[in-house]
Amino acid sequence: MNNNFKMVAKTLFGFEEILAKELRNLGAGNVKEGVRNVSFEGDTGFMYKANLCLRTAIKILKPIHSFYVRDERDLYKKIYDLDWSDYLTPDTTFAIDATVNSEQFSHSLYVSQKTKDAIVDRFREDQGRRPNVDIKFPDVRINIHIQRNQCNLALDTSGRSLHHRGYRTATNIAPINEVLAAGLLLLSGWDGQCDFLDPMCGSGTFLTEAAMIACNIPANINRKEFAFEKWRDFDKTFFEKIVDSSLNRTREFNHRITGYDKAPSAVRKAQDNCANANLSEYISVERKNFFETRKLTEGQLHMVFNPPYGERLNIEMEKFYESIGDTLKQGYPGTDAWFITSNLQALKFVGLRPSRKIKLYNSHLESRLVKYVMYEGSKKAKFNKPPEL
Repeated sequence: MNNNFKMVAKTLFGFEEILAKELRNLGAGNVKEGVRNVSFEGDTGFMYKANLCLRTAIKILKPIHSFYVRDERDLYKKIYDLDWSDYLTPDTTFAIDATVNSEQFSHSLYVSQKTKDAIVDRFREDQGRRPNVDIKFPDVRINIHIQRNQCNLALDTSGRSLHHRGYRTATNIAPINEVLAAGLLLLSGWDGQCDFLDPMCGSGTFLTEAAMIACNIPANINRKEFAFEKWRDFDKTFFEKIVDSSLNRTREFNHRITGYDKAPSAVRKAQDNCANANLSEYISVERKNFFETRKLTEGQLHMVFNPPYGERLNIEMEKFYESIGDTLKQGYPGTDAWFITSNLQALKFVGLRPSRKIKLYNSHLESRLVKYVMYEGSKKAKFNKPPEL
């Protein structure tokens, strides 16, 4: 018997294709890319596995109802008419997350309030008691999305955003989001088949995500809790089998993952976070100024980093980005160097022609993920080789 149901994985702009690929590789059915989301089908076990393993998903939603709404009275009535006893009891706490893009509904907090009112009024009418709202730690989190006049209701299976992996206890100023870091690594083609360097590693997020990709470790293995663990039908034994099965698919990694940072505090934080993820055996973090380094390994090197944009640190931007280009040219032959920046003007000072530019967003900042190929051999070979398409 087919027990599959539809789910929606939310993601960051530009990650839809790689998330769809992740889902197909995990075994999802009917995968369809949207804008900042990918829909798919699977059973309860796959819902557990998607939350545990997906690297580029922010949340996994389980749609439960969809209907047309005219105004707030219509919204209240249609929410009230639904049978909420399938998901809640008077002893269950819940929270509402609302997103609206509609002329009729302009305030998400108002939509949340009307939805909450309809649910608790229905319980009072049917059972004489009502469930309570708990914004921070609800038993059930309900997602409502109104696009023009179309209302979609879903259960949030994840809870806190899936970028909260659980290993990062120490951070620097404006650390890179774990989902963003994993997505950048996957977009760069990182697959664990060579050495890896983050020359400005901060608190070590790229290092940890790179090691988990290289070893095929589930992205959220260190996470403390998923929302579905509080559901009435949660099967703990089944979930533990999913965890064990996912861990059995890990693989050995025979190369080096290295991080540099010139700040001693950043080095300590990166080391602590790598240790929290139980990945210290694969990762070394050293106090070094990238601009004073050279490539120390033989063979191909894969480099991904997140240089300052000028928003976090007071730096001389032109000189800083010029130094990135000079260091790559002079010290890193045989390297694919990728970095993300929202300072699009600063890219002009690198002094190298990028072979790829990918438009992304780092939080609210429009950014570019750029690739520079540092070839082995003569200068003539470097400049004559055509750029990637």
